[in-house]
Amino acid sequence: MADGARSGALPSPSGAFESVLAEFERHLRVERDLSPHTVRAYMGDVSALLGHLHATGHDSLGALDITVLREWLGGQHQAGRSRATLARRSACARVFTAFCHRRGWTATDPGLLLGTAKSPRRLPVVLDQDEARALLDRNDAARGRSTPPTETPPAVSPPATAPGGAHVPASVEPTADESEPVRGVRRTGNREDRGTPQAERTGARRAADGSKELRDIAMLELLYATGMRVGELCGLDVDDVDRDRNTVRVLGKGRKERVVPFGLPALRALDAWCVRGRPLLLREGSGPALFLGARGGRIDQGTVRRVVHARLAELEDAPDMGPHGLRHTAATHLLEGGADLRTVQEMLGHASLATTQIYTHVSIERLRKVYRQAHPRA
Repeated sequence: MADGARSGALPSPSGAFESVLAEFERHLRVERDLSPHTVRAYMGDVSALLGHLHATGHDSLGALDITVLREWLGGQHQAGRSRATLARRSACARVFTAFCHRRGWTATDPGLLLGTAKSPRRLPVVLDQDEARALLDRNDAARGRSTPPTETPPAVSPPATAPGGAHVPASVEPTADESEPVRGVRRTGNREDRGTPQAERTGARRAADGSKELRDIAMLELLYATGMRVGELCGLDVDDVDRDRNTVRVLGKGRKERVVPFGLPALRALDAWCVRGRPLLLREGSGPALFLGARGGRIDQGTVRRVVHARLAELEDAPDMGPHGLRHTAATHLLEGGADLRTVQEMLGHASLATTQIYTHVSIERLRKVYRQAHPRA
């Protein structure tokens, strides 16, 4: 978190810059339509910058010049901030000074003279194709163990009707990672009376576990098939999936919409989840969300990350990574399979082709590794 965000309000007794901060926040949210996370980061950085300006004895933006900017960033460097953090704060300072100059609050734009701290670009860690295949083959085996479409989960209470006419069990218990207090439970010492027979509770729990298994399989298949971001996955609605064309409509950064294709394995996993899993987690108020949590709400990013880490931990020697690692993996495997950079850029939703080019370096590095291992004169 940025310094300004950690310390709270701008350290200015007179509050001289409060209106400036409010205007800049509105600019980021409304005019630039940045994500809440980016707005928080930028506001924290600008608060720290203005705090430094105030600490040097200035209460006017007219005193904000290249010297102040360099002193502020120099202090950040001495405090041990990483090159990536300094690069982001330099970018934020340039956005802010340009905004102030357009508003007429500063005579010049000192950010134009500010250099950028280049952060080293590390090659992303990815699964090789055998590891990805092993991960998804486990999905196929797990799907075979799940409740078939025609089988009624044992001892589940009569279904209730959810929005859209879908049927859900009257009581499905969440598991530990997505738990919530169960209403209507009377506890006396070690005794627990939930008002339902033990067999019914066991059946409901088994049905919930099977539903989440199908959900997790579908999420993994879709992440690897499309290379979408975890936030994009969580934001999907049921109507975003076009089964006839095997495509999904994704709302990416900057609210830019794109359509991404996926293959038959992902389609089969989505069908299994939507037909056999999602109705069991559906609740009143679930809305159109494609993937649901144990309590029926839209799934959150933390749950998706836990699922990916847990599944990869089951694979021997596989690197530990989250959903973004599957995005890197999908892009790398596409390029290894012959896809061109422009196609991968469109699929991932990158604004710049330079961002996509890092995956060519991943593929070349993997080729070098194989060459060194296999060629007799490497």
